[in-house]
Amino acid sequence: MTHYKIHPIVLGTKVFDKGMMTYQHHYGREFVIPIYAWYLEGGDQTILVDTGEMSPIQSPERESAIGGKIYTFEEGLARWGLTPDAIDVVIHTHLHNDHCENDYKCRNAVIYAHAQELAHIHDPHPLDFRYLEDYIEDVEENGQLRIVSEDREVLPGIRLMHTPVHTEGGLSVVVDTAGGRAVITGFCVIEENFFPPKEIRAMEMDVIPPGTPVNVYRAYDIMQDVKAMADILIPLHEPKFASVETIPA
Repeated sequence: MTHYKIHPIVLGTKVFDKGMMTYQHHYGREFVIPIYAWYLEGGDQTILVDTGEMSPIQSPERESAIGGKIYTFEEGLARWGLTPDAIDVVIHTHLHNDHCENDYKCRNAVIYAHAQELAHIHDPHPLDFRYLEDYIEDVEENGQLRIVSEDREVLPGIRLMHTPVHTEGGLSVVVDTAGGRAVITGFCVIEENFFPPKEIRAMEMDVIPPGTPVNVYRAYDIMQDVKAMADILIPLHEPKFASVETIPA
């Protein structure tokens, strides 16, 4: 069995209202989230989950807020002895701009995304302004895209699971590690979404859907399933991973 190490690389941040993360809760609180690429080390191919922002804001204030360093794409890869040309596979949790802005630099990679994400990036609903097709046009024209329409194993020890929580084509990435089954969520949440504070648990809510769900009831149920199946749970924007080099440690 192939076991992977997962290396979080911070490639940007967002500053916004915390309610964007936590549905019906914590509105009016400023919150900073890291934007990651996840380098999956193991096997015979070099794999990234998402590619982050093209021009991240790198400031002491942002780094202090997330508790870790912010890198450009090239800087972040160089920490692990990699360059964009060395990437063999990119897996997309979804195609909102902050998850795919560096795709065009990965000229030798095959790039996996769900069919519904491709449809939405070319024809987004007015409410979903985060889809910008400019960021995937080059790789699409180059024939690099591999379209996923059902759950599947894409490489030994790496399986894609359709989780339409935050977007209709969200893909959670299930990774075999020495510490068990890790799940990088295919939707934008933090750890608090899966482990709510006691005042929310007292309302008999076991998870909090993201602030921008596709269908909030279905999102709740999917998150429950993901939480139950994961030995290692990796919420896509959890700040604590900004100071972590390797998962599992």
